[in-house]
Amino acid sequence: MSSVENKKEKDQAPARSFQAVKGMHDVLPSDEPYWERIEGAARSIAKRYGFSRIEPPVLEFAELYNKTSGETTDVVQKEMYTLKTKGGDSLALRPEYTPGIARAYLEHGMSRMSQPQRLIAMGHIFRHERPQLGRARQFTQIDLETLGGVSDPMYDAETISFFSDLLAELKIKSPVLKLNSIGCRVCRPIYRKQLIAYYKSHESELCEDCRARIDTNPLRLLDCKEPECEKLKADAPSILDKLCVNCSNHFKEALEYLDEVKIPYELDPRLVRGLDYYSRTVFEFYASGPEGEIGALAAGGRYDYLMETIGGHITPAVGGASGIERLIAVMRAKEIPPNGNAVAAKRVFFAHAGDLSRKRSFALVKMLREKGIMVSESLTKDSLGNQLKVADKEGIGFALILGQKEIYENSLILRDLTSGTQEAVPVDRIVDELKRRLSAK
Repeated sequence: MSSVENKKEKDQAPARSFQAVKGMHDVLPSDEPYWERIEGAARSIAKRYGFSRIEPPVLEFAELYNKTSGETTDVVQKEMYTLKTKGGDSLALRPEYTPGIARAYLEHGMSRMSQPQRLIAMGHIFRHERPQLGRARQFTQIDLETLGGVSDPMYDAETISFFSDLLAELKIKSPVLKLNSIGCRVCRPIYRKQLIAYYKSHESELCEDCRARIDTNPLRLLDCKEPECEKLKADAPSILDKLCVNCSNHFKEALEYLDEVKIPYELDPRLVRGLDYYSRTVFEFYASGPEGEIGALAAGGRYDYLMETIGGHITPAVGGASGIERLIAVMRAKEIPPNGNAVAAKRVFFAHAGDLSRKRSFALVKMLREKGIMVSESLTKDSLGNQLKVADKEGIGFALILGQKEIYENSLILRDLTSGTQEAVPVDRIVDELKRRLSAK
């Protein structure tokens, strides 16, 4: 084929139709009310609890996760997005928040500040796993960490209480809270040996991944969702029977704190978290009903040994995280409305009637926004009726209408779109009148 023919064939080739990368998704304007509701609720509750914002970078040295999350975990072995820099450094897109926040705590000498440090972060997390309901390769977490101070079970209960409050604020009713203790360096090795012995006797019945994990990470066998492995969990030894006195007392006190604030829970001796750094209390919240299949809405636990693995001293710490996309999925499945209607009720729609009023409308809209009024408009439409149809579709309660007469009178028509009543209001009084009416909504 000649070069001319080759070029002609390329020119005639259909343009590629681009789509989002598998496992990644677009946040669309229709999703915004949910995001505003969830992020706003998390920030508000965090403020009440005394948590301050922290935001580590999205890229960290891959070795940070190898040391903390565990080289034999699925997160490190299968799910991390890693890259090599031109300088030869091995970096990873963060697959979770906790190691980066722990690193920041040490790097910036936060142990010299008041203890404990209560920290909250919100941002993107990346894991290369099989996309399905409740799982994506890029998702967004609300992450909560309490670092330093003493290893008091009150902080375990406080972390759980935060996420209980968040779910209640979002109207996700009757969530199922599962709790367990996975012990400490004293009692967990004893349990680990018993767990290995149990699964060795059933090795031929395990899935391929679990057979590989028996000696390196046996607790993860309790987290496997493969049908053949699920059956074996029922007869596996329970760690709650093997806890040392200190871990048993710690867990008992954490439960007593939850009883004090009337947060219901279920003990689940098979509950483990998929990361190596956890010790003692671990927890997971699920939606009640069929929506529970979406996955854990919030999860976490205590991790007193993590700092030691990255060059610090043993530092009491407990945390948890909640995936915003999963919260949205549950809210939609349960038909829980976001605050979209509340936001619309606080907005005003500006409409013009006639060509002379269009440019004047643009200036008045800007003035109202500068005064703190949320204004929507559709000034490019000529018909007043078509403009007001937009306001109705958006669920907006009030409209301001500027026509030729109003320009000469320096006034605006203020129409209540619910009742249909309207009146003329002077422009110099319109801001006060709108704020008065909107505050009553």
